Amino acid sequence: MTTDTTAVFDYFSQVDLPTPTLSDDEVRRLFADVFGVEIDVHALGSQQDQNFRVFPRGESDPLGVLKLSNPVFSEAEIDMQDAAASLVAERSPHVRIPRIVEGPRGVMSAWWESSQGRIHARVIENISGRTLNGSGYLSPTVVAALGTLSGAVSRSLADFTHPASGRVLQWDLRHAGRVIDTLLPLEPDTEVRGVVQRASDAARAALAPVADALPMQAGHFDVTDDNVLRADGTVVPDAVIDFGDVCTSWRVGEIATTVSSVLHHDGASPESALPAIRAFDELRDLTDDEITALWPLVILRGAVLVLSGRAQVRLDEENAYATDGLDREFRILVQAASVPLPVITAATRAALGRPALDARGWTGRTLLPFASPRVEIDATTESPLNDAGAWLDPSTLDAAALDTLDAGAAMVTVPAGRAQLTGTVDPLPSTTATIPTGVTLWLAESTLLAPGEISVDGDTLTWASGDETVIVSGMPGDSASGILPARTRLVVRRAADGVVPPARVSPSLAAAWRNVAGDPGEALGIPTAIPADDDVLARRHEVLAEVQEHYYSAPPRIERGWREHLIDVDGRVYLDMVNNVASVGHAHPHVVEAGSRQMRLLNTNSRFHYRAITDYADRLAATLPDGFDTVFLVNSGSEATDLALRLAMAATGRPDIVAMREAYHGWTYASDAVSTSVADNPFALDTRPAWVHTVDAANSYRGRHRGTDAENYAPEAVAVIDELAASGRAPAGFIAETYFGNAGGVALPEGYLTDVYAAIRRHGGLAIADEVQVGFGRLGEWFWGFQQQGAVPDIVAVAKSIGGGHPLGAVITRREIADRYRTQGYFFSSTGGSPVSSAIGLAVLDVIEREGLQENARVVGAHLKGRLEELAQAHPIIGTVHGSGLYLGVEFVRDRETLEPASAETAAICDRLLELGVIMQPTGDFQNVLKIKPPLVITRASVDVFVDALDRVLTTGF
Repeated sequence: MTTDTTAVFDYFSQVDLPTPTLSDDEVRRLFADVFGVEIDVHALGSQQDQNFRVFPRGESDPLGVLKLSNPVFSEAEIDMQDAAASLVAERSPHVRIPRIVEGPRGVMSAWWESSQGRIHARVIENISGRTLNGSGYLSPTVVAALGTLSGAVSRSLADFTHPASGRVLQWDLRHAGRVIDTLLPLEPDTEVRGVVQRASDAARAALAPVADALPMQAGHFDVTDDNVLRADGTVVPDAVIDFGDVCTSWRVGEIATTVSSVLHHDGASPESALPAIRAFDELRDLTDDEITALWPLVILRGAVLVLSGRAQVRLDEENAYATDGLDREFRILVQAASVPLPVITAATRAALGRPALDARGWTGRTLLPFASPRVEIDATTESPLNDAGAWLDPSTLDAAALDTLDAGAAMVTVPAGRAQLTGTVDPLPSTTATIPTGVTLWLAESTLLAPGEISVDGDTLTWASGDETVIVSGMPGDSASGILPARTRLVVRRAADGVVPPARVSPSLAAAWRNVAGDPGEALGIPTAIPADDDVLARRHEVLAEVQEHYYSAPPRIERGWREHLIDVDGRVYLDMVNNVASVGHAHPHVVEAGSRQMRLLNTNSRFHYRAITDYADRLAATLPDGFDTVFLVNSGSEATDLALRLAMAATGRPDIVAMREAYHGWTYASDAVSTSVADNPFALDTRPAWVHTVDAANSYRGRHRGTDAENYAPEAVAVIDELAASGRAPAGFIAETYFGNAGGVALPEGYLTDVYAAIRRHGGLAIADEVQVGFGRLGEWFWGFQQQGAVPDIVAVAKSIGGGHPLGAVITRREIADRYRTQGYFFSSTGGSPVSSAIGLAVLDVIEREGLQENARVVGAHLKGRLEELAQAHPIIGTVHGSGLYLGVEFVRDRETLEPASAETAAICDRLLELGVIMQPTGDFQNVLKIKPPLVITRASVDVFVDALDRVLTTGF
């Protein structure tokens, strides 16, 4: 701790801190004179010091960072900064900490006699990496890492003492109130003054009761986005720099400062900072008083940043670092104060696993007289009320309520605190605010409110009595009488301390709002049950095999689909850009009705005689060229490709198959044997059975032959087939996707299939087209992928799209090939082509034809591809855009010349898109391609939402 004999800085004795402004020439001269090294310099920003990156003269590798400390700081304070950095480096070796550089004359730390007086100069090690500077997006993983670094530094300095640690800094949050009182009257902008005044007054009031109980210790107190580094090629920061604000203060100030630096980043909200707080708490175990103080301190930090930054700019207009930070600092304050302190504090307690404080009860009279019978409407994601897209109709909820009143109910309600999907009229872009904070109410008869003070503003009535305030929205024009109208939708919310909850909030804040404002149902005498915790994901992990994976590490629980939308259990609507299984859209009414109707009639195994299987086989065969007259029906793409391979082997009496590398065909024994994508199986090529022979993936973008050289793929594949035949192992067949779907929709080189099919047939083999992913109108210009090549296969395997989400697969071929299957026994698939499967297959074909979905794929797909190609002009990470129609791929690369795959970046982009409400997944052997294959019903407006979201991600970070 400080002693009486140690002179240290006191901000309040010198509020103005003009930074040193030595010229580059003077810096070079003094550096050479004092440290004995000739240097080049590159100026860096600082609010109160002067910093340079310095290089030995003529060299490109930096010597270090030269820090010219503000002259107001004493030698003891500078010594304290260096000692604290050394201690953190010793106690937290996993955290990279810069040291003082040694030069030819020893440690590069000395006082300079400059043109601006005596200034302390020291050269700090230039550790590699990049800060999180700017306002780009920070992922939850990065935010958590910030909290971990903050906690590690705090733990390392827990018992650190130094004579200068009692200095008084403007950034020490113990003094934030005094700083604000000093600077606020000097702020000329009345709007800024008002924002700061209101936010800081609330924060100081919340902080006061616990301030004296907050633990004290030494700390860095500036572990922020500007002062951490992530190593080149990595995402997570692992280094802390700039110990210039070391002092003794409230321990919780460390994480409050870190949290504040998160809030100006793209898309950030107070909820975004919770991963950092959790990570800090794991290392420092925050007390209840510290949790109470945390968010008030974040607000006060924001207020100090705003006032100090603006004051510094008025003092030093040439300080670009301070000027550039003004908007960021204001966003920090606005975001910090955007959620009422009791609410964000309650949400923080929940995030840290602390027990909730006692929820606010209802202390007044019941607002309305008892009404019976009362009926509660289920408006959640899974409610039948929302079937067939009715959730998008703004009249659905009112119609259901009025029907219920007509059936004899005295009161109809939709509870607060539960997801309400019904009436989501603008589902895109997606929002996380899906949980209503009010009870929605309809009354059979006009009803007088309980006595209380009533005021009216537009359609909103406010009722107050004692400590209770209730807000009723949806009132007619003349409602001052306090009579609630009959047969009118009303929303009842409770206010707390003058704060009215938003109409809807995110799931992570819903419980906190209820805890603070109270359950509005209690005001009506109908308390709402607290929803149970969702344990479905944990149970899934317990009961399903580990290899049966799911998308995303923390997936939303999807419980409804409609057209190109997927809806989670919290009522959030996502845009589905990846689901070629639901080809004609989720829950298409014609498909649903066909399956339901057939289920009511008959569903049995396919050995029985019934009409649907014949009608479906006829319709399916009719989509193919003449000669495809025989159909096998199965349940999946894996079964279809497996059967296609066995057909080829049976028809030719040979075991050998030629397959294209980097492909995925299924998980059964035979379909897996010809699957060589290392993304699906890292050992795919090493574990192929002897009967599988592979040829190069005919990828004209990143394969062995690129661009115009891609014409070499076909003759090389032909040579493999010829060599096999010459060796006495003429292959039974050649299998490949007709449009390279597994690589992200890469078109095969012109004439590839024509040449290879001719070669396989020349030796008595058969051509197998895997159309599982790309067939059935998805490519827009062509119904089948092989049509793009002008080639005709002998056997077609198809699934996914043909069932519209129902398990259905098919193999279509010629009669003479099919008849040869008898050489391997009989064929039977219990539910392949069952009555229900066949009825659904017919309905899918109906929808594709009646609604013109192939044409929609062509038109909307062309618009989508055009917009993606425009993005590629702005974002170098986009190497190219593959595909046709609604099977597209955006390939991400780190270098457009070397085509180094941006695999980690692609995964991060998909995660960020999920946060923005877009479902997207990577594909390809390097997992660096977005596989864009939405339901064929997708609209131009929806694909624009996707491209706008992707542009935002690529612009603001991932």
